[in-house]
Amino acid sequence: MDRFVILSGCSGGGKTTLLVELYRRGYTVVEEPGQRIVREAMSSGGDAVPWKNMEAFLRRAITLSANDYALTRDQGQSWVFFDRGLIDAAAALQAVTGEPVLTALASRYRYHSRVFLVPPWPEIYQQNSERRHSMDAAVAEFERLQDVYPTLGYRVSMLPKACVNARADFVLRTLAEVW
Repeated sequence: MDRFVILSGCSGGGKTTLLVELYRRGYTVVEEPGQRIVREAMSSGGDAVPWKNMEAFLRRAITLSANDYALTRDQGQSWVFFDRGLIDAAAALQAVTGEPVLTALASRYRYHSRVFLVPPWPEIYQQNSERRHSMDAAVAEFERLQDVYPTLGYRVSMLPKACVNARADFVLRTLAEVW
């Protein structure tokens, strides 16, 4: 879908804040599947969280991402911004289990050819009850995604370490140039 745009990259790099700003500007946004899964599991006592059962967490993230994709297909003609999504979850599942799921899922669920990655930003990174992994783990995740997206035919634009308004302007300006 040419209007489905992925924001991915390093955990704790400001993706959610950027999505809030894009929503404020009138765009449709889709919250990160992982955050929703963790909140649900924490409130219900489930174990599909990364620190208990990573494989179950990632399989749930793939299912939720596929549902998000289907539900937003008819959301008008404007940009739809995804905080991570199916490709991130499939890449992680393949890295964890060795199961070759990435290529098949990535070809079935296509997004805009331009993907925006947030770089590691230690100055704003914070662990909390929902984000328990270290900055080192977040950087390793970023490096994996930085390699994965180009192999699937996506062009990566690195988001600047700047205020949220400047980041939103950068995303929208870049999309206007490639549209």
